[in-house]
Amino acid sequence: MSVAQPVATKAPATTDTLTIRDDRTGKTYVLPIQDGAIKSSDLSKIKGSPDDLLGMLTYDPGFMATAAVKSSITYIDGDRGILRYRGYPIEEVAQKCTFLEVAYLLLNGDLPTGQQLADWSDEVTHHTFIHENIKKFIDGFRHDAHPMGMLMSTVAALSTFYPEAKRIADETPRRKQIVRLIAKMPTIAAFSYRHVAGLPYAYPDNDLSYAGNFLNMMWKTTELKYRPDPILERALETLFILHADHEQNCSTSAVRVVGSSKADPYSAVAGGVGALYGPLHGGANEQVLRMLEDIGSVDRIPEHIERVKKGELRLMGFGHRVYKNYDPRAKIIKRIADQVFEVTGRNRLLDIALELEKVALEDEYFVSHRLYPNVDFYSGIIYQAMGFPVEMFTSLFAIGRTPGWLAQWEEGLLDPDQKIARPRQIYTGPAERHVEG
Repeated sequence: MSVAQPVATKAPATTDTLTIRDDRTGKTYVLPIQDGAIKSSDLSKIKGSPDDLLGMLTYDPGFMATAAVKSSITYIDGDRGILRYRGYPIEEVAQKCTFLEVAYLLLNGDLPTGQQLADWSDEVTHHTFIHENIKKFIDGFRHDAHPMGMLMSTVAALSTFYPEAKRIADETPRRKQIVRLIAKMPTIAAFSYRHVAGLPYAYPDNDLSYAGNFLNMMWKTTELKYRPDPILERALETLFILHADHEQNCSTSAVRVVGSSKADPYSAVAGGVGALYGPLHGGANEQVLRMLEDIGSVDRIPEHIERVKKGELRLMGFGHRVYKNYDPRAKIIKRIADQVFEVTGRNRLLDIALELEKVALEDEYFVSHRLYPNVDFYSGIIYQAMGFPVEMFTSLFAIGRTPGWLAQWEEGLLDPDQKIARPRQIYTGPAERHVEG
């Protein structure tokens, strides 16, 4: 039976179908179901009249129930609090892998062997330096420029330094740009911070790990050799891993949409940075920190909780578009916090956060609404304890997310089903009218 054609009299041979009756016309349509979904294009065959040229559309603001891609990179089960990279539970990769191992996994589908990891790490490490003219580009920003604005602009400008990046159909230059982006994101982010802080740039140290090198570029001053604290180094690396990919979120979707026009990866990733810049996405942990500062002390938590329940305030860091259970990343970050504070000293906001979480998880309102801590609830407290200014939080997110963005960009590029992104609209404006006179 052809797709989405009116049914005659026989029932379909398979049960993997959806039968729709259009009460406007009395016609019945059978749509095939594949991977738990129907093709929205099949709905266009359902027409209310011969004059209906578009057919049926779905109206889905925010893509709440629309799958635009098929992906083998990240799996999320929000009801059960499950997150997996290429099948590996986030708990295992966060504990047992380095960030570059996870980056390799996301991009290639499997964890690297010992030799593959050595080669991959060497390749990334030797692309950490940026062209001196890029440094001059960063110098052109105002002293009070936001680090994310600088990061977004500089990443976009990289395409002008590597014109071969436009050869996206050629695997060799394509993979080289992927390596360059993963390698240079920490350098650009750190240089942006140093520019705003009025500090001389600290160049990459290729003897250090990925996370250790970033700490070196952030904090090195007069010492000949910067040696990061191993606990803070591992904590930052784990946070990068937890942010490495998260399925079709706002910024990843932006990367895929830009990439669907066959744009170079620098332009696509710059689009992702722009999406991440928004307070509803990458800026959420900053909002948590501000909330905890506003609460100020443990004894003011009940008052804050009541105001949230009345709709006067939002409980930042609780709830998630996908997770209707405890965000698995939040559990890991909560454990990291204890290790970090052994080095940095206890952050007073942690006591407020712990008590706020305890009170909220015992309150029927939050339990019934399935509002649990998400990845942003503790990450900002950790970043602050490590010395990062609030303005840098989203840049840290962007560094960790870069391998995921690139894996998703390349997957979309190589997917024969994908076309240039062009959502439909439901027009609600005036009918044809004319200018008088």
